[in-house]
Amino acid sequence: TAVSTVDVTLGIDSLYDVYEFHCIGIHPSGTSLPNFEFQVDTGTNTNYNQTITSTYFQAQSNYTADGAGNYAAIGYSTGEHQKNSDQAFQKIAHGMGDENNDSASVILKLYAPSSAYVKHFTSVSQMNHHNNSIYSGNTYCSGYINTTAAITRIRFQFGVGNIDAGKISMYGVAKS
Repeated sequence: TAVSTVDVTLGIDSLYDVYEFHCIGIHPSGTSLPNFEFQVDTGTNTNYNQTITSTYFQAQSNYTADGAGNYAAIGYSTGEHQKNSDQAFQKIAHGMGDENNDSASVILKLYAPSSAYVKHFTSVSQMNHHNNSIYSGNTYCSGYINTTAAITRIRFQFGVGNIDAGKISMYGVAKS
């Protein structure tokens, strides 16, 4: 609790072709509407600045406290995708609330992190925000990390503020 980053620095190797990261009940502290993000690195590097190209879209709805419909949409989010030169953290859940009952859950899949090709990833998230209205958002992100070097570590963080609570588990899924 109350950590700025969570780093997974062991176990991402060639043993499995797919690694899943289950981020359950991730709760921010102190900052309203933060973005939950990830970035990776290779070898023993700790800069977490690999080049990512991605796409990002979301479905969302917003209701007032009396249950009246206020807003609903599905669409591409241009502010959350990355171009091949960004070298920034990739958003995988954005606009979360920081009320006591707000949280996000995310499944991030990293494909063939030890291959000699670019590394593909997909994520799906569900998050909520309670303030003057009740907000629910479902996001989908996919893309590739533009490196042929083996990915050996991953970092999770909020764009601002700390990770106040939650659980992040890693699973090796498949070997072809």
